[in-house]
Amino acid sequence: MPQAILFPYGEHPIGTPASNGLAWRSHEASGGFAPVIPTRKHLDYALGYIELGLFPEAREELSRITAADRKLPAVLAVLLELAMAEETWTAVITLAPQVADTDPSNERPWIAWAYALRERRQIAEARDVLLRGAGLISEPSVLVDYNLACYFCLLGDLPEARRRLALVFARDPHWKKDARQDSDLAALYGQIKHK
Repeated sequence: MPQAILFPYGEHPIGTPASNGLAWRSHEASGGFAPVIPTRKHLDYALGYIELGLFPEAREELSRITAADRKLPAVLAVLLELAMAEETWTAVITLAPQVADTDPSNERPWIAWAYALRERRQIAEARDVLLRGAGLISEPSVLVDYNLACYFCLLGDLPEARRRLALVFARDPHWKKDARQDSDLAALYGQIKHK
């Protein structure tokens, strides 16, 4: 089943040295000054590392965030992205509800949470989570109905799986190619038309 890699923030240029937004604080041990890198920069760097597949570097960058900021929704969202990239499903299942609680209309934590449950073979729970999220997501993407179709198919509810796939194909027929190759939809392979 495909999963979208969606970063929870827009593009944030790092900036030039003269405009990088760094603050400075006294570094008493050396008698000098050390830069204070804002949490937003650490998150941007971590997201870059995640995109490059450099997960230890992303984790190291996130460890530099001050203790006071570690429970911020933006930090939790990037930790969720790292857990998804590393396929640490227990961490995803722990983080996704926290991120969803901060903004229930954002589909990313709902999709991640359901996907992690599916990867742990908790298909009914995955379906239930994504159905709950689907009712709260402000503008659900095609991926919501597609993943629900997969979960319904795996649970043997083929009529509902077909109905969900019809919604997907009506919005974007290109998903038929993915559907014809998705093992979660194997029970429907003969019913997915090429055109």
